[in-house]
Parts: sequence; C-alpha cells; structure tokens
Amino acid sequence: MKTGYTLLIALLLLACQSNTEIDVNPENLLIGNWIDSSYDNETITFQRAVSLNENAPGISFKENSVFIQRTSGWCGTPPLTFYDNQGTWKSQESLILISLENFPGNFQWRIISLDNNQLIVKRELSEQEIDHQNLMNLFDEISTLSHSISCTDSNNWSFTPYGTKACGGPQGFIAYSNEIDTVQFLQKVEAYNLAEKQYNIKWSISSTCDVPQQPTSIECQNGYPVFKY
Repeated sequence: MKTGYTLLIALLLLACQSNTEIDVNPENLLIGNWIDSSYDNETITFQRAVSLNENAPGISFKENSVFIQRTSGWCGTPPLTFYDNQGTWKSQESLILISLENFPGNFQWRIISLDNNQLIVKRELSEQEIDHQNLMNLFDEISTLSHSISCTDSNNWSFTPYGTKACGGPQGFIAYSNEIDTVQFLQKVEAYNLAEKQYNIKWSISSTCDVPQQPTSIECQNGYPVFKY
C-alpha cells in the first residue's frame, strides 16, 4: 500500500512538471514569453517563462508576428493595473522591429544574447528616430543662435516663421537679434523648414491645419524677447 502511495505521488509530480515545462521553438528561440525584466545601463534582460504573469510586466513574441507587451503604463502609482498592449514584430538578423498600437509606438531592440532561458536586448534607434534626432539638432542650432544675445532693445530684434506643418504653413515664429549674423541664421531656418517638410513626407506625418498667429511686435522682458499680438 505504501508503495502504491509513493508511485501515485511520483506520477502527480511528474504530471505537474510536464504541465509547467517551457516550450522552446528550436527554429526561433525568440518566440515565447519573457518576464522578470532587469535593466543594466542600456541593456534589458528577460527570463523565459511558460506564460506572462497576470500582475507583472512581460512580453510575448508569437509565431504569427503578434507582439504583446503586458504593462501597467507609465504611471507608477499603486495599485497598478496591468493590461496588454498589442502590436507586431519582425526580425532582421539580430534586430527586432516592434510596432505597438499604443505608446511607445515603433521601436527597435538589438539582440545581445539569446538562448533557451534568457534574452538580453539593447534599445536601438529606428531610422525614423534617427531622422527626428537630426531634425532636432538643426532646431537646436537655430535656438542657440536665437538666444545667443540678451534682449535689451526691442528695436534691434526681428522674427521669422519656422518649421513646416504636415498640413502646410509654419509651426510658429522665432525671434532673433539683428546683431547676429542674420544671413546665416535665416539660412539655417530655411534648412530646418526644408528638412521638416521632407521628414513629414517620408514618414507620413499628420498635423492640425490651424495657422499660428503672427506676432505684431517684440518686447524685451528680463533679457528675453516676448511676442506681442
């Protein structure tokens, strides 16, 4: 009788182990569920799991190119409510391209290490993110020149439209001192306007069609140019 009980317990343990065994696709180790994320500088480490935890973050790569991100969003105030943010994924050698329906939208991971138990990835800028970064670098040059001189006499200041909305028209207006190299400044503004137009077309950017109100004058306040309408 004792031997029978021992055999029954052994069979139950074996059944439990079979039910919790992680299924690994040898043709594509990426497919599966990944949890227990840990961050180390620019890398993220995940551990393979049978399924995603109900109340903890995790990700799933499905065979039909479906990507699931279980998240509580970006608000860390307890109690946390987790939900699934669904999207798609595809791989290009060691690069994973992910597109989510909600924030953060499109992003890329570079696989640093991948085996039966662990996935280590590093965030990598997408082509669109690189283009946007270059666009912002151009704007920073304009902004730096615009703020390079303190505003003490409004008669020495002018303004010009800048940017190109996807729907047409400028994004706004920017002030500049007549004491700087105005030719260089306006050339940089024009270069930025053209770059933003090309960016909008390339990435099918949409925008509102409202036209920003044009200032009528500039007033110096605490060393800064302030528009008057």
